[in-house]
Amino acid sequence: MKDLDNLKKIAIMIDADNAQYSKLSDIISEISAHGHIVVKRAYGDWSHETLKNWKTILNELAIQPMQQFAYTVGKNSTDASMIIDTMDLLYTNKYDAFVLVSSDSDFTKLASRLRESEIFVIGVGEKKTPISFRNACDDFIFVENIGIQKLEETIAVVPKEAHKTKIKVDDSEELKDLLTTAWDLYKDDDGWANISSTGTYIKRLKPDFDPRTYNATKLPEILERMNKTFEMKKYPGKGTVQIIAYRPLK
Repeated sequence: MKDLDNLKKIAIMIDADNAQYSKLSDIISEISAHGHIVVKRAYGDWSHETLKNWKTILNELAIQPMQQFAYTVGKNSTDASMIIDTMDLLYTNKYDAFVLVSSDSDFTKLASRLRESEIFVIGVGEKKTPISFRNACDDFIFVENIGIQKLEETIAVVPKEAHKTKIKVDDSEELKDLLTTAWDLYKDDDGWANISSTGTYIKRLKPDFDPRTYNATKLPEILERMNKTFEMKKYPGKGTVQIIAYRPLK
């Protein structure tokens, strides 16, 4: 049995006005891999017709709905309520990480403030999420990538359809530039860079980096497909650890 005292304590704050209720179960599953979810709250005006389909999934996942009426027509008061509650939870000093589920750039400042308090911040939103919010987080997960494995298993008979919204590795010049920059920073005297170090650097530089965006599960899998640009080698490390390194082809 896991010792909960040794797991990261996580608070998930959901902006229902800018999130997909159909993805909530997969989001909870994804975040559960990072630690123990202590708080699950969803913010919105639950009297509004647009949120009527949320009730069942909120009950099933034991997510607490936080009601916030709009003070004036056309104005969203949900953001302020979620921000205030997040700061209140921050000041309790009970949580190791906050998850902000939204595609709204209004939470950029909140993410930055949490990081200033040395709290790990995970953002979850659509690919349309502004880059400012994505970069304000330590880790940003696209909802389009969450649950994709189950989707591909379900429609395995037409695999091309499962990948049609994905980016091909060979077509990503941005990815090539990232890997080259990381290699240049971490290469050894023989010109090899440890993929563990470069992967950490890339994630710090681009919090929204996710191998699933490129039809892969891990960074080494991406490099294997980019064999016209990079070469790889594997060698034993300490114990059972295997070290993977790469360098650009000459």
